[in-house]
Amino acid sequence: MLYRPFGELGWDVSAIGMGTWNIGNQWGEIDDVTAWATVRAAFDAGMNLFDTAESYGIPNGLSEERLGVALAGIRHQVYVVSKIGHWGERTGQAVPHTSVDMIRLCCHASLHRLRTDWIDVMLCHVGDIEDPTIFLEAFEWLRAEGRIRAYGISTNSLEVLQRFNADGNCSVVEVDYSLLNMAPEEALLPYCAEHGIAVLVRGPLRRGLLAGKYDLDSEFADTVRAGWNPGGAQRDEFEREIERVERLKQIVEPGEEMVTAALRYVISHPAAPVAIPGCKSPEQARMNAAAGERTLTADELAALRGAMA
Repeated sequence: MLYRPFGELGWDVSAIGMGTWNIGNQWGEIDDVTAWATVRAAFDAGMNLFDTAESYGIPNGLSEERLGVALAGIRHQVYVVSKIGHWGERTGQAVPHTSVDMIRLCCHASLHRLRTDWIDVMLCHVGDIEDPTIFLEAFEWLRAEGRIRAYGISTNSLEVLQRFNADGNCSVVEVDYSLLNMAPEEALLPYCAEHGIAVLVRGPLRRGLLAGKYDLDSEFADTVRAGWNPGGAQRDEFEREIERVERLKQIVEPGEEMVTAALRYVISHPAAPVAIPGCKSPEQARMNAAAGERTLTADELAALRGAMA
């Protein structure tokens, strides 16, 4: 596993971390034991960064709860990233983020579910936020209290990131970036490199599409990808992306080879991103971790970009 500086925080983190959205039953049910084993397999394979959020899981918070149990005894050896911003939205009981104390309360609840005294990075999960003042003030309070060590935002918008970083205190950004979405390369990633902002990459496998195992006849039973099914709201997008994946199959074998290529593509950017693919089994965790053994050569990068053009 490669390890790299995490922005300007002074931490050495694994180039591949683990996203825990998938262990909360929104991507199909798994049991507690499998979820715990998946986290420990990721750690044993060299991952030392785990990403979660208060809203991940059915019910809300299940991913944090399972991660907290799985990290028992090794919490001091890893970095935990969580997010505040969407608690209760799926069930029509959204928490309002209208005061510093409401955001502090959300953080304290995450600390409880994670069974920890501190969270290494707390992110604002509202990617289109117009005025981040409340979050910034709350995060400063939480840092002063020792509840969090650093903070940032999960967004795909450079404009939003710039507003959040107006005072230069944003340490981390989480962004959607993959072979199927190279848009961050245009401005957002260069901005992060220029300002010393650590980059977490969500969606590096585009919700599984970059494993190459799905086609137009695939059906999705999980709640996250139901919109890709015939008649779904994201069906047109799904069909376009399947077409692009088919082109990628001309140069990369579907399965582990394609997963490895996709993950290595994003961690090879000069901004030194950390990819946080999800996984639902120890086998998937180990496969993801293996991609972090090296970055791609210039020729390999050019071949992948050419296939996706």
